Amino acid sequence: MTTTKLAAAGGTAVLLATAVFMPATAEAHPGHGTTRVVSAHGNLRDLQPGAAGPFDHARAALVMVQHNGRSLVVLQVRGIDRSVAGRDFGAHLHVGPCVTGDGAAAGPHYNADTVAGRVPPRVDATTEVWLDFTATRAGTGFALTQVPFAPLPGRRAIVIHQEPTDPQGAAGPRLACLPVEW
Repeated sequence: MTTTKLAAAGGTAVLLATAVFMPATAEAHPGHGTTRVVSAHGNLRDLQPGAAGPFDHARAALVMVQHNGRSLVVLQVRGIDRSVAGRDFGAHLHVGPCVTGDGAAAGPHYNADTVAGRVPPRVDATTEVWLDFTATRAGTGFALTQVPFAPLPGRRAIVIHQEPTDPQGAAGPRLACLPVEW
């Protein structure tokens, strides 16, 4: 199934992601591993309330399926200002909470190496949750990624940045966020 069809499937995305991500042995042997499904949805919080931005009236939904120490993460955004169609935006899981008007409250990107105490931590798409997406003419965006770790529970944020993610993990100013807590 293409990402476009997956995005259109809405609530079915959780079931599909679980079926694709979980190996058949885990389904056949219930004690084989644990699976956790984390979801969040709602209006994006504006991190720059003094200025008009492309996500001022947008909503987002996130589904993260964690199984056997790995995670599949799906992000869908709707209501993006159509004037930015074709632009790429970075989006990442951050360690702190999503607080309207305070992008710094979200803290740095969640990094599995940092959590594990690795010094220096690697910064790439295997140690962080990168969910870059392209805004469509319909005012939507969609991202899907798989990472070889399961983020620890807490009050977290999916932060949408002004630019796509560069190889060092930078993506420019923080525009909006979605609270995620588990």
